[in-house]
Amino acid sequence: MNIAILGLQGAVTEHISATRRAMEKLGLKGDVTWAKSRSDIKESDGVILPGGESTTISRLIEKNGLKEALMEKPIFGTCAGMILLAKQGDDQVAQTGQTLLGRMDIQVNRNAFGRQRESFQSDITFEPDAPAFLREKPFAGVFIRAPCIETTWGDVRILARLDGRIIAAEQGNCIATAFHPELTDDTRVHEYFLQKVAKRL
Repeated sequence: MNIAILGLQGAVTEHISATRRAMEKLGLKGDVTWAKSRSDIKESDGVILPGGESTTISRLIEKNGLKEALMEKPIFGTCAGMILLAKQGDDQVAQTGQTLLGRMDIQVNRNAFGRQRESFQSDITFEPDAPAFLREKPFAGVFIRAPCIETTWGDVRILARLDGRIIAAEQGNCIATAFHPELTDDTRVHEYFLQKVAKRL
């Protein structure tokens, strides 16, 4: 198994470390690579889109011709990655003109939890129909200028909410979280993504 962390901007090394630890816990053999090119993505079995500045990441995806390759792979998007996975954004997304991948039937609010100085940490309890191992104990959610999902449609499954706002969801082979699981010691969300990727191999 080869997981590519899109290394254009954001918490790349943290995702690499968390993914490797998740592989070890699941007993999976494979590699985690820092991806910057189309070939890096095409050679992978799954891709993680880190947090960062979604407008910048979107422009770099376009500049480097990565969009087509990203439409073919299982993807786990955190924070800015959630925004990029969405089919619809808010007024801020429209104003910046950023291109969304549109992989998930979700509409996002780009700065739902405020600006950088309003970052916070809060325990997350996953929804009753989320996988059992995600529900076995609270997850320490790190929110940094975090988005949320305003609306879902199609076969999107909501995985977690915070104060009524949707902060984690999945659809098909994609997972999106508003928080940063790579900034904790808890690898359960990474493990869940790896399980999705493994089913396709």
